[in-house]
Amino acid sequence: MAMHANPYSGELIRAIRRAARRHGCEITLADTGDSVSEEAAVIRALRADRVDGVLLVPAAGDEAVINGLVRMGVPTVLVDRMAGRNDVDQVGSENIQAVCALVRHLAGLRHRKIGFISGEEDMATYEERALGYRLGLGRSGIRWTSQLVACGQSTPGGAAAATAKLLDSWPSPTALVVASEAMMIGVQYEAHRLGIRIGRDLAIVGYGDMEWAGQVTPAVTTMAQPIEEIGRKAVELLLARITDPERRPESVRLAPRFIHRRSCGC
Repeated sequence: MAMHANPYSGELIRAIRRAARRHGCEITLADTGDSVSEEAAVIRALRADRVDGVLLVPAAGDEAVINGLVRMGVPTVLVDRMAGRNDVDQVGSENIQAVCALVRHLAGLRHRKIGFISGEEDMATYEERALGYRLGLGRSGIRWTSQLVACGQSTPGGAAAATAKLLDSWPSPTALVVASEAMMIGVQYEAHRLGIRIGRDLAIVGYGDMEWAGQVTPAVTTMAQPIEEIGRKAVELLLARITDPERRPESVRLAPRFIHRRSCGC
């Protein structure tokens, strides 16, 4: 398995290992550091070891490595970060309706200036979450405006800068939807640095449930990804591909779970 670093990678790895153990399979783990070049090197090394298949959390902007695996007929499943293609098995969380629900929750609390901290622009996952944000606004009768959207670059530092930009602009948001766990760290930091009371001065909701999300004050309202189910399904898809290389590729999206806490102000 080729894995990039992310806030819940340990949990996902454990889920995959449990699923593999149930099927009598062994897992070889490699960290790509979220780098396309490192990912290519890792895949070459795994291929040299004659692995039966690859579970890949693709690096941002990666197409060449995936194209090569598909072209060579290597049993492959993309995990977590799904790509906009139909020639490879994939499993991850549902994004569009989940983020739409977060926006509608905030709108139901009478927020009309709902900002969005987006992730890397060349990743299908974040494009889907941005679409969910716009869909939620539309279904709530709120007009989308670019002034309420800032890219957090999928990092805590990028999200802190994006939060500062939004809060210093007009119209200043009364609520924020944050597109990933890593970026939520930066949003929390910047809000505290500015003396903004989360849940009172600014409502915040996010996507992904890091361990600390339920322990900070106020605890974070979020959509929690079904990590155990993703790990289990990834292994099942890979074994099915190894058994039947000609089967039609599947894209499986698993619904996250809404966890209501106090950061949204209700």
